[in-house]
Amino acid sequence: MTEPVLATPIPTTDPRVARAIDLVWREAELLDRKEYSVWNGLYADDGIYVIPIDPETEDFAATLNMVYDDARMREMRVRRMTEGYAIAAVDAARTVRTVSRFVPESVTDSEVVLRSAQVLIAYKRGRHDIWAADLLHRIRLSDEGPASDQVALKVVRLVDSEEAVPAAGFLL
Repeated sequence: MTEPVLATPIPTTDPRVARAIDLVWREAELLDRKEYSVWNGLYADDGIYVIPIDPETEDFAATLNMVYDDARMREMRVRRMTEGYAIAAVDAARTVRTVSRFVPESVTDSEVVLRSAQVLIAYKRGRHDIWAADLLHRIRLSDEGPASDQVALKVVRLVDSEEAVPAAGFLL
């Protein structure tokens, strides 16, 4: 029996990968600080933010998801999180997230596909909740430099996605 040949891993020290990781970390910081409008600005106009229920699905448009947001839906979600007397805004949890275990899947001069792990601690009403997920980001690299890089796709695969998930009151 022949051992499978593993592809040579792409180093996280590759400058394009480092740019993508920096953007993912910036996104995490903005979400923890509840700077949702700035967070939304990280996304490409055609960018998608998705939290699938099925842990194996790749066809997000044809399957049921907890969240499947294009630009219009992200904008509506941000408004709901920031304006008026919405329970999502008024009673939002405080969060601290760690994103690590970066594994580049593919790298070109215009795009990096990056897998990582996220552990999020949410504190609300005297209670801590743990949210764990595998993330996939497709980052578009801009010729204008790192400040113009954008998220084309973010997939949040919760480890317990097939179980009943409580209302979050924050973005993953």
